[in-house]
Amino acid sequence: MTTQKLDTFDKAILRALQKDASLSQRELADKVGLSQNSCWRRLARLREQKIILGQTVRLDMAAVGLSLTVFAMVRTRHHSAEWLDKFRKSVLAIDNVIDFFRIAGDYDYMIKIVARDMNDFDQIYQKIISQTELETVTSYIAMEAIAHGRDLPA
Repeated sequence: MTTQKLDTFDKAILRALQKDASLSQRELADKVGLSQNSCWRRLARLREQKIILGQTVRLDMAAVGLSLTVFAMVRTRHHSAEWLDKFRKSVLAIDNVIDFFRIAGDYDYMIKIVARDMNDFDQIYQKIISQTELETVTSYIAMEAIAHGRDLPA
């Protein structure tokens, strides 16, 4: 995938939408200094080029009863395509998994999990370790979110 060339207006649109995706087209155009038509054309192009992938709503985790964030670091001896497919499917089937990365270093995978409490996390952990053979799972409990869900630089 090639990096798209974004000008100042494109970047302003992306920054504004990351801050508030509910802006009307008129509000967005005013905020970035474009006419509505020009802003609409740029938005259409950014979506067509898959720079804008959709719109979502950010939720307050505590307000929806998810007060625990855990980073599970996974090491495995298995690296076959079949094993990886099974592992990916089993992890992604768990709604509490909000981020999942294959990584380089001492571990092979990092899974970000949100849970109601330690009991809830233990049930999620049991699902993860029961689905596929893993060498090591080390969990790190987040005590405070210093920066969470930050906007991408545009």
